[in-house]
Amino acid sequence: MVVEPGLIKAAQSGDGEALIALLRQIENHVYRTAYYIVNNEQDAMDAAQEALIRIYTKIGTYEEKAQFKTWVQRIVTNICIDKFRRNKPTVSIDEHEMVFQDRHSVEEDVMSSYTAQDIRQAIDKLPEHHRAVVVLRYLQDFSYNEIADSLDLPLNTVKSYLFRARQQLQTYLHDYQRGGVRG
Repeated sequence: MVVEPGLIKAAQSGDGEALIALLRQIENHVYRTAYYIVNNEQDAMDAAQEALIRIYTKIGTYEEKAQFKTWVQRIVTNICIDKFRRNKPTVSIDEHEMVFQDRHSVEEDVMSSYTAQDIRQAIDKLPEHHRAVVVLRYLQDFSYNEIADSLDLPLNTVKSYLFRARQQLQTYLHDYQRGGVRG
């Protein structure tokens, strides 16, 4: 997510059109992050909307000490974590459409989809704090420092969470490979 600094400054100074343009630029990123964390389309839409409203109302409090994407990420992640606390996570049984492309065999597409589904299920099994750092690191490509800033955690805690999360993911995926129970 790259946002022009001039647009941020204009939005902060009360330019309504700049603020709307800014929100439109970040809305897909906000939704994608929320979806990766909550793994439910409706909850992700709710969290993204809530985050965009919070950004809209709090844009004046943004300080350039942190990157804008880090500030936005902190808002989205905190809202998603709050949702987890209010509503215990539930298992999502969403049907995923598979799109086959001519350059791959059907078998390759099924296997890659199956693997992606296993990874998604393994990520869903992680505790919320581990899931948040995994999403930010591997799906949003944040650095360790950006994750620490976004989640307001010490850098060593982020490293520890990622280490433990990778261990847990490895265990879950190994179980899947051996034919363990899915879901």
